[in-house]
Amino acid sequence: MTWFGNLSAAGFTATSIGFGPARMGFGLFVPAFAATFSLSSVAVGVVSSLGFAGFFLGLLAAQAMLDRRGPAAPVLTGLAAATVGLGIVAAAPNVPLLAAGVFLAASSAGFAWTPFNDAVHRKIREVDRKTALSEISTGTSAGIAVAGAIALGTVFLGVHWRVGWAVFAAAAALALYGNWRALRQVDKSPEPRPQKGWRDLLRWPAAPLFAVAFVFGVTSAVYISFAADTFAREGVSRIPDGAAPALVFIFYGFFGLAGLATGRVRDRIGLTVLLRLLMLIGAGSLALVALLPGTWPGLIGSAGLQGMNVMMTSAVLAFWSERLFPGCPSLAFTTALLATAAGNVVGPVLAGLVVDGAGAGVMFLSTAALPLVTALCLRPQVVVDRAAGQAGKMAA
Repeated sequence: MTWFGNLSAAGFTATSIGFGPARMGFGLFVPAFAATFSLSSVAVGVVSSLGFAGFFLGLLAAQAMLDRRGPAAPVLTGLAAATVGLGIVAAAPNVPLLAAGVFLAASSAGFAWTPFNDAVHRKIREVDRKTALSEISTGTSAGIAVAGAIALGTVFLGVHWRVGWAVFAAAAALALYGNWRALRQVDKSPEPRPQKGWRDLLRWPAAPLFAVAFVFGVTSAVYISFAADTFAREGVSRIPDGAAPALVFIFYGFFGLAGLATGRVRDRIGLTVLLRLLMLIGAGSLALVALLPGTWPGLIGSAGLQGMNVMMTSAVLAFWSERLFPGCPSLAFTTALLATAAGNVVGPVLAGLVVDGAGAGVMFLSTAALPLVTALCLRPQVVVDRAAGQAGKMAA
């Protein structure tokens, strides 16, 4: 098989596992975990935030390993962490081990993303790179939808949630083997990397990027952690008990395929308009959980909008960071993802406290206000263009 086929397939499976069951699995099974371990809303928020902390640390470790050892090391480390973490969750007898497994599993998403950008850039000819990266990114939506389908299968087959997580762990082990075969001949880049550090990126022109990334991190993590459980508690009509969370993530993954069109939409309407639209879509998704939690339109609309928001905003962060810092695109993208991960860590803990004090409806509406305010504060396209020019000169 060619490098195009090898890396596309390997990246697809790695992102499917890392951003599917490993990163989303806890939110998908919150009702089952709450019943098994007697978790309060605060405990759900804490465990979820620990998982996103694993994602944060995985991003940092992946960048260091990529520079020193090439893309294979961080990807294989991440998939090994996913295999072990998912297995720990499947067998967890108590909350501390559950949290440890969620932490390890979620770290795999941080390890898996940026290394493939490096491998594709060096091993695949320029004309095929966009297609390869698109196929790799599609793994995220596919992984989320398949994780939802497996969860739905446990409901209809009447098997314990631990069986579903054992299937997740087995799939991660297969992905680990496949990626080992594909990446073992991809060495460290022989080209010297730009001598740019984190501090070179912390410039005022990049502030809108990091602000949007942080708000996106808060809202997406709150949705992942609490939306499925809210729909399950409200009892959507004609849905079997326990099936609502699975359906939320199936629709989430399916509508997330809209992310493949992000570049074309950006070219048509401009970056600022697209960002404002995505902030409004994210807010609408959260508001629907609060306003229509017991209905099919609420479930499908909320999950679909959130899937579109997450996948398209992730793509925006990738090309926005590259546009701002063309001299060090990989490090710039990692920095944007770290801002997202910081929001991921903060969001669920605070949301859990609000749910316990004021209820899920108030929490979701309050969270929806964040992207609304952000959309209002975004500056016109011409300012983004100037920022890109200034920051680009700094990074060049």
